[in-house]
Amino acid sequence: MKLNNTRTVLIGLAFLSICAFWQMYDNIIPLILTNTFHMDETISGMIMAADNVLALFLLPFFGALSDKTNTRIGRRMPFILFGTAWAVVLMNVLPLLDNSYAQKPSAVKLVLFVATLGLLLVMMGTYRSPAVALMPDVTPKPLRSKANAVINLMGAVGGIIYLAVAAVMYPHAKTAGVPHVDYQPLFIVVSVLMAVSVLVLYFTIREPKLAARQRAYEAQHPEQQLAEDDGSGTEVLPRAVKRSLVFLLMSIALWYIGYNAVTTWFTVYVGEMMGQGLGGASTCLLIATGGAIASYLPIGALASRIGRKKTILGGVVLLAVCFLLAYFLTTTYTKINAVMFAVFALVGLAWAAINVNSLPMVVEMCRGSDIGKFTGYYYTFSMAAQVITPVLSGWLLKNVGYATLFPYAAFFVACSFATMCFVHHGDSKVITKRGLEAFEDMD
Repeated sequence: MKLNNTRTVLIGLAFLSICAFWQMYDNIIPLILTNTFHMDETISGMIMAADNVLALFLLPFFGALSDKTNTRIGRRMPFILFGTAWAVVLMNVLPLLDNSYAQKPSAVKLVLFVATLGLLLVMMGTYRSPAVALMPDVTPKPLRSKANAVINLMGAVGGIIYLAVAAVMYPHAKTAGVPHVDYQPLFIVVSVLMAVSVLVLYFTIREPKLAARQRAYEAQHPEQQLAEDDGSGTEVLPRAVKRSLVFLLMSIALWYIGYNAVTTWFTVYVGEMMGQGLGGASTCLLIATGGAIASYLPIGALASRIGRKKTILGGVVLLAVCFLLAYFLTTTYTKINAVMFAVFALVGLAWAAINVNSLPMVVEMCRGSDIGKFTGYYYTFSMAAQVITPVLSGWLLKNVGYATLFPYAAFFVACSFATMCFVHHGDSKVITKRGLEAFEDMD
């Protein structure tokens, strides 16, 4: 059992480019909306939430559409190339409109900015599911947790590259007191990173050839397949497998509801509960991110030994316990301390254990012809949670009290443990050494 790490890293370049874009989007677009266009927090918040709302519809649609696509460059690659090309063009229009509006405001420029931003979000939505589905398309089922760990690591690298570039290009000394900041150079650098990443992916990964090898491997190992043919060529899930899929998707929504509430409100929470500034809260979240990054590869290896479900359940328990500990620490102490840093490092570990294994469990339940559609299912439930939880948890914080944040998060994460107990399919399976060697010989 051996993962082709080089190939997986190259496949992860698409996710690297996606994560670099979203890191920039989440950091820069709110600044432009508030500082240049002078929108209030409610309107800018609605615009910033539009990507999650669009994702509910775009990701499953284009994931399923890519399943039905058949071109000489593959099923997923046309979407990746098309979406990236248009995103690169549109994202560079935004700072042009931003700069122009700063020099001479007009309603037309504002409308053009919002319209361009909306079209950009649509283009980004066209290829996320196909890009993520490319990994399971060419990776044997038992190796997908390891491969997904590499993909997540590549995504983290994309975010880190953006943060490093932004820190070098826009230090505080350069932007402090400046009436308007020109972000055009930053957008150009990120768009070049995206274009180069996807071009390297295109010229190094022969999707049709690799996908054909994977299909041949699956045909030789029909015992791994959970979907069945209904006799008309349509794949259907047996009732028991469908039940597992429903409970798994419910679990995904529940742990995202808990986790995303913390990532959304923690900086505000720390200020209200502990009187601490942005720096301490950001450090805690950065440590959590670092803990996840450091854990991706070990978690992938662990899941291949003990199974995905056990790894996820362990991560769920650890995450719920960490959130309860964070509640006691933030309500007991008035300063962020080393114990909190340790707890947030464990939060990162727990999230890695959950995140690395959940997508492979979803796509384990389908045949290769439906991977894009099932990837869309995963994103539908995770994105729906990220649309709901800022509103729900925000209402509790405002009307009940800020002390509800961590109990709220722990409760929903604990609920995901209960639903995961009803998931009995999608775990990694042990396959004979000969079968895996046969697949590896295809490299």
